Amino acid sequence: MKKVIPVIVAVVLIILIAAAGFGVKILEKYSYSKERADLTAYFGIEGSDDVPIILQDEQIEEHAKVWDSVCYFDMATVHKYFNDRFYEDKAAGNLLYTMPEAIYANEIGTGNIVILDADFAESSDGRDYTISRYEGETLYIAADYVKEFANFSYEFFAEPNHMQIYTEWNERQVAPITKDTQVRYQGGIKSDILTDVSEGDEVIVLEEMENWTKVKTQDSYIGYVENKRLGEKSTQTPTPVTDYAEPVYAANTRDHKINLGWHVVAGVDGNDTFGSVMAQTKGINVISPTWFTLVGNEGEFSSFATQSYVDKAHEMGLEVWALVGNTESVDVDLYEVLANTENRRRLIRGLVDVAQAYGLDGLNIDIENLSLDAGEPFIQFIRELSLPCRKYGIVLSVDNYVPMNHTDHYNRAEQGVVADYVIIMGYDEHYKGSDEAGSVASIDFVEKGIANTVAEVPAEKVINAIPFYTRIWETKGTDVSSQAVGMEMAAEYVTAHNIVTRWDEETCQNYGEYQSGESFCQVWLEDAESIKVKLNIMEKYGIAGVAAWRLGFETADVWDVIEEYMNQP
Repeated sequence: MKKVIPVIVAVVLIILIAAAGFGVKILEKYSYSKERADLTAYFGIEGSDDVPIILQDEQIEEHAKVWDSVCYFDMATVHKYFNDRFYEDKAAGNLLYTMPEAIYANEIGTGNIVILDADFAESSDGRDYTISRYEGETLYIAADYVKEFANFSYEFFAEPNHMQIYTEWNERQVAPITKDTQVRYQGGIKSDILTDVSEGDEVIVLEEMENWTKVKTQDSYIGYVENKRLGEKSTQTPTPVTDYAEPVYAANTRDHKINLGWHVVAGVDGNDTFGSVMAQTKGINVISPTWFTLVGNEGEFSSFATQSYVDKAHEMGLEVWALVGNTESVDVDLYEVLANTENRRRLIRGLVDVAQAYGLDGLNIDIENLSLDAGEPFIQFIRELSLPCRKYGIVLSVDNYVPMNHTDHYNRAEQGVVADYVIIMGYDEHYKGSDEAGSVASIDFVEKGIANTVAEVPAEKVINAIPFYTRIWETKGTDVSSQAVGMEMAAEYVTAHNIVTRWDEETCQNYGEYQSGESFCQVWLEDAESIKVKLNIMEKYGIAGVAAWRLGFETADVWDVIEEYMNQP
C-alpha cells in the first residue's frame, strides 16, 4: 500500500497539472485581449502636425495639418471635397476667391484680406488667424476660412490627431452602449482595443454582423463592438450645415436664340468687308469681328476696332461681340499673361475699357491651344473678367473646342457658371494636321460635343458653332494633306473634277472621291443639307443658338435653313 500511495499522488498531480494547462488554454481562448492598438499606426499619423481625416464614415487618403491650434487643408483637398474656386496666385503671393461682384485676396501667410470690386478698387478685411500658409511648395488653407465658402462641419480630436468631416447629412442608424466595453480593431475578442466606450454612449452603426457590429464612436474611432453590448437601434437625421449660400452669378443672356457670325477682319481696312459678308445673311443678330489679338506677355492686345463699324451694326439691329483671340499671336506665353496678376488684370482693364469706349455689346474670348498648366489661370481670367462684364452689361462668351480629349482644363462647367455663353467650336474633327482624311464635322461628332457640354453647362447658355467650310483632302501614299475652302469653292472643285457625290448616312454629309494618278482625293461637303441636320440636333437639345465660322464662306441657301431654325419656338 505504501508503494501505491506515491503513484496515486503522482497521477493526481499529473491530472491536476493537465487540468490546469487545459484550463489555461480554455481561459486564453475565451478571455478578452487587453492589448491596445498603436493608434498612430491605426490612423496613419505621420508627424505631430499631421491630421488624418474621416470623411462621413470612412478615413480618406488625404490628411489635414494643425498649426497653432488651427486646422488646415492643402489646396488639392479643398478643390476635391469642398470648393474648386479657390485660386493660388503664386506670382502675387495671394489666395484668391472670386465672387459675383468681388475678388477676395488673402496675402498668403497672414490673416489679411483685400477685397477688390469690379473695377479692382480695394477695401480691407481680415481674420484673427493665418488664413493660408505654405509648407514647402504646398499651399494650405485654414478650415474655418474654407467653411466661409462651403457647407461642411468638422471636429478636431487630439491625442491622437484626427478630424471628423461631414459634407452630407443623411439618415443614419445609432445605438446606445448598454455596458462599459471596448471598440476593437476587428470583430473578435482577441483583436486589439482601439478605444473604450461607456454605458450610455451613443455610437453610429455602420455594419451589423452575426456577433459583432462595425460602429463609429462620437470621437470618430471606427471599429467593432459585440452585439450584446448594443442597445436598440434608432434612426437619426443630422442637422445639415447651411451657413454658406451658393452665390448667384447673374447671367446677361438674351431671351431669344443667338445667331452669331464671325467676321474675319485681318486689319482695320478689313472692316470695309462688313457690308459684303452681311449681304446674303438671314436672321443673324450678333456679329463677332476678329478685332483683338494678344500681342505681348503683359496683357497687351492689338485692335482693329472702329466706331463706324459698331454704329453700322447697331443700325442694322446687330449686337457686336468682338472676338479676343490668340491664333495669330506670335511669341505670346499664355501662362505668363494669365497667371501673372498684373498682366491678367491689365488685359481685363484694357478689354473692358475698349468695350465701353466703342459701345460693344459683348466680348467673345477665343483662347486656343491652351497648355495644361495655363488651365487654372485661364478660368481665373474668365472669373475676373466676368465681374466688370456683369457690372457694365457686357455679354461674356467663351469659345471651346468640342469636349473630347485633352480639353478638361478649359473647365466648361465653371465657364457655365460665371460666363454668359459657352460656345462650342463644333468643327475641326479632322483638321490641317490630321494624319487621316475625314469630315470636318460629322453628325456624331457634333452631337457628342453638344451632349457633353450640356451635361456641364445649362443648355440656355450653350451655343454650337457650325462650319461654313470644307476640307479637300489628298492622300498620296502615307502623306495626307488638305486645304480649307468655302462652300462655293468646294462645289466648284466637285464639278471641275467630275466627282459624283452621295449622301453619307454616317457623317450626314455629301461625300465624294476620285483618283488622280497616285493621289486619292476626298471631300465631305458642308452645305445646306449637312447644316440642316446639325441644326436639327441643336434644336433637339434646346440650346441657346448657333454661331458660324466664318461669314463669306457660305452659299446663300444655307441661310434659308438657319432662318428656319431661328423661327422654331
